[in-house]
Amino acid sequence: MNLMTRPNVPLANLSPRAQLRAGRLGRRLPQLVIGLMLYGVSMAMMVRGGLGLNPWDVFHAGLTTRAPMSFGEITIIVGALVLLLWIPLRQWPGLGTIANVFVIGVSVDAALSLIPTPTTLAPRAALLVGGVVLNGLAGGLYIGSQLGPGPRDGLMTGFARRTGWSLRLVRTGIEVAVLVVGWFLGGTVGIGTILYAVAIGPLVHFFLPICTVPLIGHQDQSEDAAATPRATTGTRE
Repeated sequence: MNLMTRPNVPLANLSPRAQLRAGRLGRRLPQLVIGLMLYGVSMAMMVRGGLGLNPWDVFHAGLTTRAPMSFGEITIIVGALVLLLWIPLRQWPGLGTIANVFVIGVSVDAALSLIPTPTTLAPRAALLVGGVVLNGLAGGLYIGSQLGPGPRDGLMTGFARRTGWSLRLVRTGIEVAVLVVGWFLGGTVGIGTILYAVAIGPLVHFFLPICTVPLIGHQDQSEDAAATPRATTGTRE
């Protein structure tokens, strides 16, 4: 089908149990796992590029300078701690939320063990650009599986719902906070941080309609597919 004429598939607003009962798990579960694995690979590519990371990964990288743990282990621990913040927000994690915490952390460490650190600018820039594009595709895949948002995504949407503040304001506030803390801890901030901030929204906006799996009997949605990338990107994240 021509991508320019492909209709948007709405993201359903489902409870964790309804997510599992919505059908097409034979496609949705593999798509979830592949998306999360690719997300970890994209993070590793940006780390090896050394030209700047997305805000949450600046935070993760900063923590690795202070704790004797790998990047992936830090990612898992932060994801689990963020998930605990869902409790006062009355958010319920889906299967994809739990998988997000562990699969991305394991995948990023595996990819870091395989991707060498380049010493010249051209391959570093290629890793950066490739990592950002792959991150957009990976986000479209795991969000489009409709098995629950990532811990950081749910923190933003839950906080916005409880406070009545806009998603844009909440997302900006949280990401600026983790970026500043990560930078003070020694995380890598650079041109890649700016590129990610500018490009990730349009990339997920492009990939998400292509990757979203239509669910049987569920047409309700809290936001249209075009708006979702702005609300959930950064994401996993």
